[in-house]
Amino acid sequence: MGKNKLVLGFDFSPEINLGRYLQKIRSFPILSPEEEFLLANEYIINKSSAASQKMLTSHLRLVVKIAAQFRGYGLPLAEMIAEGNIGLILALNKFNPQMGCRFSTYAMWWIKACIQKYILSSWSLVKIGTTTAQKKLFFNLKKIKEKLQLLDDTDFSDKIIFEIADYFDVSAQEVINMNERIKNHDGSLNVVLKDDEQGSEWLDFVADKKPNQEEVFSAHEDYSRKKKIFEASLVCLTQREKEILFKRRLQAKANTLENLSLEYAISKERVRQIEFNSIKKIKNFIAQNKA
Repeated sequence: MGKNKLVLGFDFSPEINLGRYLQKIRSFPILSPEEEFLLANEYIINKSSAASQKMLTSHLRLVVKIAAQFRGYGLPLAEMIAEGNIGLILALNKFNPQMGCRFSTYAMWWIKACIQKYILSSWSLVKIGTTTAQKKLFFNLKKIKEKLQLLDDTDFSDKIIFEIADYFDVSAQEVINMNERIKNHDGSLNVVLKDDEQGSEWLDFVADKKPNQEEVFSAHEDYSRKKKIFEASLVCLTQREKEILFKRRLQAKANTLENLSLEYAISKERVRQIEFNSIKKIKNFIAQNKA
């Protein structure tokens, strides 16, 4: 929001204090068509920061009005307003008053575009839509359900699905898939439980499965103890038995029976016997020397 603060001319944003922000923007006057035309020309010709601030601040209420239309998507209103403000700034840089159009009419499309882009990137971890038709479908399905007085988790009838698909120029399966995504919207772990008087969040009831400090220390102590016991048990093996056991069981990549048979000039079966006899000796040693 640093860019917004600089251009809009005041030192706080909707994310910091939404109530104060809404109260502040009510104090900015609405421009007449004549004032708007003169200021827009002044900004285009001289890049006047004073003219741009008057143009922008007089339309901040429009951004709030448009952002409020997208409240049903469950995203913070303050963040949508901030994104809409970016659209307002972009609109001013593209606006041409000579075309005979009011700035509010022109800017609303840029404001909506920025807010919709934010919603598409933030509403779900799953990518919502890539084509223009899919994006249009996403933003209109909720309105259609409200018009038909259907709940968000309600499925459409086949007739309605085909009518929607035909109207938005998408396949029936795309309508079904989009409806499923809206029904199974990602939930936030920071949502406050409705029936909890203490304001607990879902996150408060998610168990942390990572081991705590005591468990980590205990596991380390247990590993160290077993390592010492194993190292002590090696005294029951000959040098060749130690080497074969290490090369077969204690290396990152085990040596093959064939390689070891060539190295020690014995059969593969003999290597296998030495390996298993060494393990048996170690187990017996540990069992006999338990404290």
